[in-house]
Amino acid sequence: MTRIPERKNVKQIYKWDLTALIDGDAQWETVFGKVKEEAKRLSSFKGALSDDGKLLEFFRERDAAMQTLLRLYLYAHMSNHTDTRADKYQKMKDRIDTFSVEFSSSLSFVSPEICLRSAENLRELAGREEFSDYSYELATYAKNKDRILSENEEKIISETGAFSGGFQDAFNMFDNADVRFRDITLNGKKTEMSHGVYGMAMQSSDRAARQEAFNSMFEAYKDHVNTIAALYAGNLKKDWFYAKLRKYPSCLERELDANDVEPAAYTNLIKATEKGLKTLHAYMRLRKKVLGYDKLNMWDLHTALVDGAEMRFSYEKAFKTVKRALEPLGEDYQALLDKAYSEGWIDVMENRGKRSGAYSWATYGVHPYVLLNHKPTLNSVFTVAHELGHAMHSYYSNSAQPFAKSDYVIFVAEIASTVNEVLLLKYLLEGADKNTRKYLLGYYLDMFRTTLFRQTMFAEFELRAHTLVENGSPVTAEALGDIYYGLNKKYYGSAVTHNDLIRYEWARIPHFYNSYYVYQYATGLTAAVSIAADILKRGKPAVEAYKKFLSAGGSMPPMDILRLAGVDLACDAPYDNAMAEFKKTLAELGRLFNE
Repeated sequence: MTRIPERKNVKQIYKWDLTALIDGDAQWETVFGKVKEEAKRLSSFKGALSDDGKLLEFFRERDAAMQTLLRLYLYAHMSNHTDTRADKYQKMKDRIDTFSVEFSSSLSFVSPEICLRSAENLRELAGREEFSDYSYELATYAKNKDRILSENEEKIISETGAFSGGFQDAFNMFDNADVRFRDITLNGKKTEMSHGVYGMAMQSSDRAARQEAFNSMFEAYKDHVNTIAALYAGNLKKDWFYAKLRKYPSCLERELDANDVEPAAYTNLIKATEKGLKTLHAYMRLRKKVLGYDKLNMWDLHTALVDGAEMRFSYEKAFKTVKRALEPLGEDYQALLDKAYSEGWIDVMENRGKRSGAYSWATYGVHPYVLLNHKPTLNSVFTVAHELGHAMHSYYSNSAQPFAKSDYVIFVAEIASTVNEVLLLKYLLEGADKNTRKYLLGYYLDMFRTTLFRQTMFAEFELRAHTLVENGSPVTAEALGDIYYGLNKKYYGSAVTHNDLIRYEWARIPHFYNSYYVYQYATGLTAAVSIAADILKRGKPAVEAYKKFLSAGGSMPPMDILRLAGVDLACDAPYDNAMAEFKKTLAELGRLFNE
């Protein structure tokens, strides 16, 4: 039986090196003590922020303390993520989480005090050279000053952070440490089921194994669906609470405004996706025909359409393939990839207790980090490319911007990662034989299905779930399941047989606890299709424009940052380009199967 290894049995070359953040647990304790003192110093600025000189001094000291705090925060959380069962790092994570709330609460006087200034004065300050690092922050204060509450109210809001993340924390503990799945038989071997194994099983050519993995996964969530529904309902109510406090009419408007995103990005995405559903339904009909099934089930949507074309990649091969695919981005980008590979930026292999999935995480003054749970599948190769896209975005932004402008918002966060995926796909298609080409075109279609269509479906689910709370309707497991089941039928169409277990899939999506996050995967692919096409067509000028985007951090509104790369999501063109690419790819695949 194939078993998942303990952390101690994973080779060191596959583990990240956190010493660039903090040089071990003992130093973490020392630095933690120092940042507590820095936090006390910041409180002494209360009542003095009407003075321009004191305000500038405060901004600089706050930034220094926050950089230290973020290093502590990442070290604790990333240590916990490598084995969520470890009591030492659970406690360390809890301590830094608690202190982060205390730190935020201690600065609750800042926004109300700054907003005592007029909008005109704030804009004037933003234009001064000495405040250039804080120009966007000050402009944002000017825009939102009417949503800032009194000092006492802001302090109360800050202190709710001590428990407002509890719904997500509880779900993550269940999802990563406590949930238990039935073992499955995969490739003729009894295999311990996990999130990572599920992803690999769903791409298997063994239909019985796919169905077994599907049932094992969703029956586990069905068994706990009422508890998970209660957690998610609490998270929704928390979102509505904060939206009302800030005088927003809906949770969606609060989230869009928090990221300074124009509403057209969201509405255009939904509109374009609705228009593209006919093509998605046509793809489902082609998939059913090619696979030769009487019924196309949900567990049949990930397997390759071409027998014998499955591409298998060790981690080393995966990384080399990604590096070659990203050569159009230039020598400096290639050099950074080499550093990521050899200098302990990446934690590669799945181990017992390790956080599921993958991510990139970075803080100022330190190279980015990447967490993987690598499997020898093509999907994992795309995951390598995706997370390295995040990492390089952070590297370029942190290198080009001051700390106060380095942190880009979620809206642009999924674009660099998806550009890498599209470039990888185009690279793999070059010189591919007919059989492999069919395989890759099917993979590209599934990239659209999972990243554009599916994530937009998730976004619609979130919108409807939040609407329940906003309208005062009960949020139950049955209500959430009905919404999710109906959306699956709408998106996938009549060619797919919708097994009843799919109504529980919402219960395993961790991103739902980061509300209105997932639609940005879809806008990310939409933008990435246009950017990658421009890079491959125009070369150096397009790469230079793209690196301006990568280097902009959070220095301006995110849709303006994206316009640096030549993409305007307030217009129809990027969405039309993406849907045209999907339709063109489907047509080519259909022709190849008919030859």
